[in-house]
Parts: sequence; C-alpha cells; structure tokens
Amino acid sequence: VPEWWFDHDPYKTLLLASLSGGFPAGERFFIDSVRQFRDRITDPVLHKAIGAFIGQEAHHSKEHEGLNALMEKRGYAIAKIDRNVAAAMDMYRKRLSPERQLAHTAAVEHFTALMSEHFLLNEEILDTIHPSMRTLWAWHAIEESEHKAVAFDVLKQVSDSEWIRLSQMALASTLFLTFSTLDFILLMRQSGHMRDWKMWLNGVDYFWGRKGVFRKMVPAYLQYYRKDFHPWNHDSRALVKRIKERYLGDKA
Repeated sequence: VPEWWFDHDPYKTLLLASLSGGFPAGERFFIDSVRQFRDRITDPVLHKAIGAFIGQEAHHSKEHEGLNALMEKRGYAIAKIDRNVAAAMDMYRKRLSPERQLAHTAAVEHFTALMSEHFLLNEEILDTIHPSMRTLWAWHAIEESEHKAVAFDVLKQVSDSEWIRLSQMALASTLFLTFSTLDFILLMRQSGHMRDWKMWLNGVDYFWGRKGVFRKMVPAYLQYYRKDFHPWNHDSRALVKRIKERYLGDKA
C-alpha cells in the first residue's frame, strides 16, 4: 500500500486516515448508546435491525484498527487520535443522559450516511483509492448506508423530544468539525507537507470549493433539522446494490 493511497494525494489520504483514527472508540460508543435501549424496543423488525447494527459497527472497529495500526507504523499519531476520541466518548457516557447519548449517535450516523452516499460510494472517487483500501472504504460505506436509520428509529421510539434530537445534532456538528480538523492537522504536520500550499489549495477546493464534495452535502445535512426528516427519505438501495456488485463482487 503506497503512503498516499487516496489519489496519490496527502490531503485526501490523511483526511480519511484521521477519521479512521476515531472510528473504533466512536463506534463502541454508538453500540453502547443503542444497546442500552434494546430491551425497550418491541417492534421485532427494529429489534432485529439493532442486532445487525451492533454486528456491523463491531466489525468496522476491528477492520479500522488494522488500518490505524498501519498508519501508526508509518509514523502517524493515530493512537493519539484514538485515545482522545475514547476520552471524549467516556465523558459523554458520564455527562449526557442516555437519550442524549442516543441522539448523539443518531446525529453522527447522519454524518456517516452523508459521507457514504455523497462521497465514498462514488465510482469516480473509489477508482482513485488504492485497491487494498478501496475495498475497506466501500464496504464500510455500504454498511453505514444500510443501517443509517437504526439509531434514529430507536431514538424516535424512546424519546419524543425534538429539542434533544436537534440540539444534540447542533452540538455534534460543532464537535465533529472542530476535532476532525484538529486531528487532520496533527497528521498533516507529521507528513512533511504542512507547507505545501498547492496541495492545500487543491484539497480545500476538492472538498469545499464551488463543486466540492463536502459542500454538496450541506443541503442533505440540513434536512436533519426538518420535523419530517427520516434517513430513508433518501433511498440509497440502488446505489448500494451497484457498488456491492462492482467492488465487492456481490451478485445477490
């Protein structure tokens, strides 16, 4: 696997690597936040979906630990990111009510669904990722899309507070953007490319420019604040089926 496994580009590679650094601790928190309400769910379909959600998130943690170990071996402080995220998740467990913990998970699951469906499950983008990494990110994104509504549906079952749902999204957005940026800069400082201004300009334009992939997600992100929002308002099944067939060899 080359050092710059995403489009031969330090910016793109380290952005995804910084996100991967926080996945294991974050996904353990997601599992815990949903699991603590499992006994209150009487809908058999949703109850089964919770089990699938827990299984998928556990597998994500395991596989990203492998990627994180590779990046750590190459001199990047991924372990520090993991420790910081784990400390933050422990603080949430102590200071947030169970309902707010679940609302936080539902909010971040909206982020991961957006990242999956509007970014990673794009064939033009996947084709620029090294094959060894492409399979990991395509698989993770597919499963994030598949279970994108589980935490949200559990939240709706156990809490009717729109204030909790929306205020936690606003807080999660602020925290996610702030700490993701700091983690990315930490890795960039270790890359030797911190002063590569051409790379910075191209990277910012790629993600946040007029046609930037993250900028295009903003309208879909804002949908979360609508009273009638549901994750499956955006039906991604055909997209997931196509990516499964092309990149994972799934002909089912």
